Amino acid sequence: MEEAQLVRRAQSGDTRAFEMLVIENQDFVFNLALRTIGNPSDAEDIAQEAFIRAWLALPNFRQQARFRTWLYRIVVNLCYNRFPRLRRELVTLMDEDEALSGGVERPGHLAQLELAEQREWLHRQIDALPDHYRMLISLRYQNELSYEEIARVTDLPLGTVKTGLFRAKERLRQAMLELEEIV
Repeated sequence: MEEAQLVRRAQSGDTRAFEMLVIENQDFVFNLALRTIGNPSDAEDIAQEAFIRAWLALPNFRQQARFRTWLYRIVVNLCYNRFPRLRRELVTLMDEDEALSGGVERPGHLAQLELAEQREWLHRQIDALPDHYRMLISLRYQNELSYEEIARVTDLPLGTVKTGLFRAKERLRQAMLELEEIV
């Protein structure tokens, strides 16, 4: 059954339809919260609270965006509420003057490391990013949201999202270059 149909049925009180929406989105919601705040216990609490809030607010959901995008917005707001510092960090991106100068080329692969080690190393680097960059990277690459969807979810201007992702990727690229020099 399509997402829109499940939403309409859930809005009319069908708890089974909402359960299907939860099952379909639970991993994404938990992973977004985990990537954003870095603590599994807090991420679990936020994920549970997000679904409770979604159920309570579902009658007001007008389906102008995808359900998943709306749900992500709830998760991001809960993360902001629990960690106000995260919102402040994201907002500072808007105040900085650095402009995007195009895409970042992907650096050469790390031939000496096996694929599993590369992934593990990259996840550690992502985890080490400041919270606001980690959240943007998670929304873009783990949850596969477009720049526009990320802007809606985070309530940030599109340019700020692009700048934040550019800077996060640049930090990761620099870390990879440093690793290549060591290896």
